[in-house]
Amino acid sequence: MTDDETPELPRGIALAWGVAANPQRGPKREMSVEKIVEAAVALADAEGISAVSMAAVAAKLGFTPMSLYRYVSAKDDLLLLMQEEATGLPPEAFRDHDGWRAKLRALFEAQTLIFLQHPWILSLPITGSPITPNSSAWMDAGLEALAGTPLNERERMAAALAVSGHARWYGMVLSGYAEQSRLTGLTAEQVSAREAALFDRVITEEEFPHLRHAIDAGIFTAEDDPFRFALERTLDGLESYIAALDRGETHEVETTWLPEEHAEVASDKRVREAAKAVRTAEKALRDARKHERQVRKDARERSVRRN
Repeated sequence: MTDDETPELPRGIALAWGVAANPQRGPKREMSVEKIVEAAVALADAEGISAVSMAAVAAKLGFTPMSLYRYVSAKDDLLLLMQEEATGLPPEAFRDHDGWRAKLRALFEAQTLIFLQHPWILSLPITGSPITPNSSAWMDAGLEALAGTPLNERERMAAALAVSGHARWYGMVLSGYAEQSRLTGLTAEQVSAREAALFDRVITEEEFPHLRHAIDAGIFTAEDDPFRFALERTLDGLESYIAALDRGETHEVETTWLPEEHAEVASDKRVREAAKAVRTAEKALRDARKHERQVRKDARERSVRRN
């Protein structure tokens, strides 16, 4: 593709923006892209994303799978549209908060709620920037929250993405706990207590001294929310950076995650083989530690029997 050529919108993205061509034939009125997506979202909410297939959605609507393909030609397109529908638009109320920090916090909470309502979103692969209307609206809202700051456009986008990342990770953990509660009938607090008990059984001070110290301090049953703590410290750092810009200070920030020469090294066959050897050695180390724990346990039991 040359620089002056405009790439064609993929079918799923075109459907999300409402600019895809309508099917030439098929059921009228009773069927539409919107109804297909709504049925698929309802199915995923009730039974999980693994329950979603073109056949299952068609059955829910009372049509044949082939009739769906006239509207949504691939399952990947359906998943994209489902994510778009479930994500929705950012709440207008975030604008009612004073200051960029409170606005970003409101967006964080709203995004986390979406993941709790539709946890299957978290299992969808991230294949690039979400070029859809609702996803674009969320990015725009994050940039709007930072519009009055001295941050440049690149820095505003980075900050908005950091908050979205916090929300995604927080939503992933909360959804996991909610699922455990649903399966076991335990409350979230009981799930945490059970996990703490399991950690207490297997984590020794000899092998994991710092983690053992954290367990003894009650970290897994504490009422403090570590995820909100992390968000607030991120916002603290951003606030400090903005204050420095207001004072006229400049900061050089590394803009590349993996320099080109490192990427070339990572693709080298010998590097991959060496990495595989490291993983094999790590597995051997884990097995050796497991054996050591068993030997220590047996020794303690023999000592108890003798006494």
